[in-house]
Amino acid sequence: MVLTPRTREDGFQGHSVTLGSNPRSASLISSSKGDTIAHLTDVVSLEQPESDGRATIFSDKAGMVKAARMLLSSVTKVLVLADRIVIKQIIASRNKVLTTLEQLEKVSSFQEFVQIFSQFGNEMVEFAHLTGDRQNDLKDEKKKARMAAARAVLEKCTMMLLTASKTCLRHPDCDSARINKDGVFQRMRLALEQVIEIVTEARPSGEGDILPVSIYMGIREYKQFMGIRECKVRGSIAAPQQHMGIRECKVRGSIAAPQQFMGIRECKNQLEGLREGLCLLSKESLTALLEVILEHTEDFTDSAYTSHEHRERILGLSRQARLELEQLIAVWMQAQNPKAAEATEEMELAILKTCQCMNELKKELHNAAAELTADLLKYHADHIVLKALKVSGGEGSLEALAKYTCELSEQKEQLVETCRLLRHISGTEPLEITCIHAEDTFQVIGPQIISAAQTLALHPSSKIAKENLDVFCEAWESQLNDMSILLREIIDLFEGRRGEKRTYLSLPRPGKLSANLKTIKPVKLDSEEQTAIAKVGLELRLLTSDLDSESEKWEDQEHEIARQGQGMSSMAYSMYLFTRGEGLLKTTQDLFHQAEVFAEEGFKLFSSLQAFSAQLGDDEKAIFTAETEKLEALCQQLQITARMPVQGKNSTFLKVDSSIQNTKSILTVVVYILPLCNKLIKKYKCEQSSLGSPQSWRETPLQTPVHEDGLSGKNGNGFGVKSLEHHMANLTFLESK
Repeated sequence: MVLTPRTREDGFQGHSVTLGSNPRSASLISSSKGDTIAHLTDVVSLEQPESDGRATIFSDKAGMVKAARMLLSSVTKVLVLADRIVIKQIIASRNKVLTTLEQLEKVSSFQEFVQIFSQFGNEMVEFAHLTGDRQNDLKDEKKKARMAAARAVLEKCTMMLLTASKTCLRHPDCDSARINKDGVFQRMRLALEQVIEIVTEARPSGEGDILPVSIYMGIREYKQFMGIRECKVRGSIAAPQQHMGIRECKVRGSIAAPQQFMGIRECKNQLEGLREGLCLLSKESLTALLEVILEHTEDFTDSAYTSHEHRERILGLSRQARLELEQLIAVWMQAQNPKAAEATEEMELAILKTCQCMNELKKELHNAAAELTADLLKYHADHIVLKALKVSGGEGSLEALAKYTCELSEQKEQLVETCRLLRHISGTEPLEITCIHAEDTFQVIGPQIISAAQTLALHPSSKIAKENLDVFCEAWESQLNDMSILLREIIDLFEGRRGEKRTYLSLPRPGKLSANLKTIKPVKLDSEEQTAIAKVGLELRLLTSDLDSESEKWEDQEHEIARQGQGMSSMAYSMYLFTRGEGLLKTTQDLFHQAEVFAEEGFKLFSSLQAFSAQLGDDEKAIFTAETEKLEALCQQLQITARMPVQGKNSTFLKVDSSIQNTKSILTVVVYILPLCNKLIKKYKCEQSSLGSPQSWRETPLQTPVHEDGLSGKNGNGFGVKSLEHHMANLTFLESK
């Protein structure tokens, strides 16, 4: 069976014709051939004599082989068809998202925006689930990294799109608000297109997937260039095509720019091959490859952020590398004599010295980039510039804003250049892709923060403009945190601790309850589990945003119900950060402890709501009580889950997933209750005011609720799209900001 390769999205539809477009028929064929094999290999049939005429595996070997081949063919067809169906689902989901995105971009009223964004939120959650499953199924690590980068952009841009669009609708004549919004829409479209390129294996403009490679790759190629073997024919010097290490590339016109570390590794591999014998090789090609490597060390030496000591050592090692290569070529040319039986000791020494020089260059480049990145991250850890931008924007000080805008632009350039240097020392293509993603993120978000700050400075009393600036600053801070994780992974790879997954420790806290428990080993979540956790985390993040928006609409921000809602939002946000490997919750035990505290806070909110419901009329009280009872049941379920002891990887992951799912369900109920509660407070205030005897709607003293351990709560739905519906269902807060 010949499979036509998938190349582009527009040609994808036709490939299903080659295989047959009916998965049911392929499944029936697989089942039929499976039954045939089962019949031929049936144990009862084998025990009976062959004289009765029954076919067995011994009497019908040809039939067995044919059935096995047909089974393999039909199963392959089923798998390919299933793969095509999944890809078509992703393409269809992307098309729906794009259509709704275009509608969102053209809205001119809050009411229209509310309606369309609710639909958009549902479609984005569906797209996130489909692409998350696809990312987990990918075998190519480079594609996995690209998919992860694109999905990260979509996750962050979903929140940016909400606040940027609201700001633009609130201030339609503000150019900076429009620029800010347009940037988000453009970035989302590019990320959606990248996802489709990955799943359909398409290439933009028909070109190959050209990835800027690092110096590390160049050095490896340089070594492989020397990977010469014993040849039967000697006497001439020519470069076999298979040993040509210089790749043609359209990036710079002719010779590709090797990633610094990759180039060093290639170079060393080639050099090591000299020990095994002589071969036909061009010294000009080897010299050219070294020059390409050294040319790209200029990214380090020309950088204003590279220290003087590192710059001098890199330049010195570059000069030494040229001298060592000249010496090696001279010895090599002498060894090309047809009478030479093997490489001389002089040749061996020259190879060792050249490889040692490349190792030292590699180490120096790594130290220069790693130290620069660590210092830069430490310097910007307090986010002083971002805080100053928020203050100057809130005060409407354009002069101060201009000053801090320049400082942020300078910080952005530092981070972008640092990401480029990290790319050179990344060592693997997935890490290199992550470096490129970080570089692009800083390049894009920097100007967007500035435009958001300018909008706030022009409208300092606008709550939505302030919220918009906060969202973009949060994305900047998150990317800085991702960059520190990236640096740690690069250092681990360089020091030989490669491929280690993030570890979630499930260790009991010290105390009397843990005295009799065995020591629990660290539990590692595999890629599928991490993807699943990330999906739920995105839904949790959307819910916390909804809850924050609802809390801000309360006139009395010190009202106990509002404060408790804000506290629960903060706790849930820390749990969301855990799903991204960020924040203060470092281990699963930290997460479970946070979940238990979250449940206790939910019980406190339940008590406040019970006291509040006592002042309601019968009809309103019935509706209100039904929702508060859901809250109590869900909090009890979360408390039981958080306190349940577990051991082992699978049990720990299930508990993590269940804790976050329960938290999400609780937030969904709270997001529904808070606006209802706020509405009733306003209603009764108006009624009491009109009667001339205002009644205080401040909270009454809390009562401790009695919980039944046996009460079990309901699980939330799988997608958490209710949060967006609740968020969009209330329009008044948009108009009030």
